[in-house]
Amino acid sequence: MNKQIGWPRAPMLLLAGAMVFACAAVTSAQVQSSSSTKAGTPTVTSSVERGEVVHVSGNDVVVRMEDGSIRDFPDVPESARITVDGKEIGVHDLKPGMKLEKTITTTTTPKMVTTVQTVTGTIWHVRPPTTVILRLEDGTNETFTIPKGQKFNVNGQMVDAFGLQKGMKISATKVVEAPETSIHEQAKVTGQMPTPAPVAAAPPPPPPDMPIIIAQIRVPAAPAAPAPQSELPKTGSPLPLIGLLGLLLLTSSIALKAIGRDVR
Repeated sequence: MNKQIGWPRAPMLLLAGAMVFACAAVTSAQVQSSSSTKAGTPTVTSSVERGEVVHVSGNDVVVRMEDGSIRDFPDVPESARITVDGKEIGVHDLKPGMKLEKTITTTTTPKMVTTVQTVTGTIWHVRPPTTVILRLEDGTNETFTIPKGQKFNVNGQMVDAFGLQKGMKISATKVVEAPETSIHEQAKVTGQMPTPAPVAAAPPPPPPDMPIIIAQIRVPAAPAAPAPQSELPKTGSPLPLIGLLGLLLLTSSIALKAIGRDVR
């Protein structure tokens, strides 16, 4: 990409002229022009922009820049190329998640363009010592600036601007110097494919000579409910009862003997 930046033209300079009287035959006005360009030392600067593709639709690409801002690139030309892993791809090969990097190299070259134009015409008006107006063949007038100290050869005599008169034919040289700046930009875009999501690795298979152990978990059965009792539990022994009956019988025998003695 080339850009030309110019400034207003420098004043037109009347450098030299050969003059004759108006009574001489008037020849056709002629304009001869030539130009030359002198280039200065160029300066080179570079900048880098990075981003991630978030959306692609046809030739429209949306990129999230490194600073978090979102930029839309509509109508990306088919000729645009992005270098990914050493291969060039087009806009239709872009995928969300791709990383892009754009390097812009700018070369700025200062120039000085010098245009030399020779004009032949008839003096229409003189304003010594600074300006003179010439009437050209096409009927137009053009103003020239007379440099300080400029001398003119008039009929073999050197005169200054005050020696010029209306009606004289003069050949004037106009020099215009205009500085310009040429800017050349070159952009290169590289990309990186999106990183695939990690996949969980499967466990390694057991050695061929080792059996595969399968663990089994057994749930213990709930304890059975106790069966209902058909009889009351035995809580005592019959021996105390037998002893009590013996004691009663012994007491009764003693009482009967005592009663028998009393009767006698």
